[in-house]
Amino acid sequence: MNIVSKIRTNIKVASISSAVLLGSVTLLSACSAETESVSAIDTVLADKARGESAARDQYRHPKQTLEFFGVKPDSTVVEILPGGGWYTKVINPLVQKDGKYIAAHFHPYEGAPGYYQRSLNSFVEKVATDPLFKGATITEFHQTKALDIAPAESADFVLTFRNVHNWYMADGDEGVETAFTGFYKALKKGGVLGVVEHRMPESLDQVENKRSGYMKQSYVIAAAEKAGFTLVASSEVNANAKDTAQHPKGVWTLPPSLALGEEDQAKYLAIGESDRMTLKFVK
Repeated sequence: MNIVSKIRTNIKVASISSAVLLGSVTLLSACSAETESVSAIDTVLADKARGESAARDQYRHPKQTLEFFGVKPDSTVVEILPGGGWYTKVINPLVQKDGKYIAAHFHPYEGAPGYYQRSLNSFVEKVATDPLFKGATITEFHQTKALDIAPAESADFVLTFRNVHNWYMADGDEGVETAFTGFYKALKKGGVLGVVEHRMPESLDQVENKRSGYMKQSYVIAAAEKAGFTLVASSEVNANAKDTAQHPKGVWTLPPSLALGEEDQAKYLAIGESDRMTLKFVK
């Protein structure tokens, strides 16, 4: 082999080695990023400041649910009607540093139930005083009266946990469809709508069971698709085969509400929280 051939061979070997090294670095970086995200969720869930909220992780599976939706520490997340902030204590600390959490809370319109304003005031106080709520942005939401939950096309995720039945009970099909339309507007192209909802068996009639607190999965999917979303995945992470969805006081018969009080309490505690659909839609 002449000297020119040797030089060419050495250059070729060096190029291959560089490519292998670059590929290894890229792979390690990707693994590192994924590990960082998972570790961030674990760290948040292990925080003792969550207090009694952690006891419900066994029913709500926050780690698996947020990972299924794809939430990352740098995400902009809108949570619809966070109430007292059970999921706020998980999502806000997760995105506090590099992302953004928006709580689309109650809209206390004239004539609204009194607890709308009380709940909103309580949440505002938590944002001002509780480190787990620090930095949260508050907007207002109502399924027909207040749909500007975030600037148009600004959110990576819109997440709603056990809310769809309320819109349906209050305003029927219109309430559900306008809510989803508002979510579509707030999301970026490619953004994710994540829905967790009490699940009614498909064999039951949605209208006849309107006030049960349960929704048929087919109904929720159809409403989201009508607003422009595409269903990309569903998960059984929040499923509960023990729940028949047929109880004297609807879903509120089960924990945590236990609407029957001490009546058959052991029975309903043994069932646990409701059977829930977990759906991932994309704009």
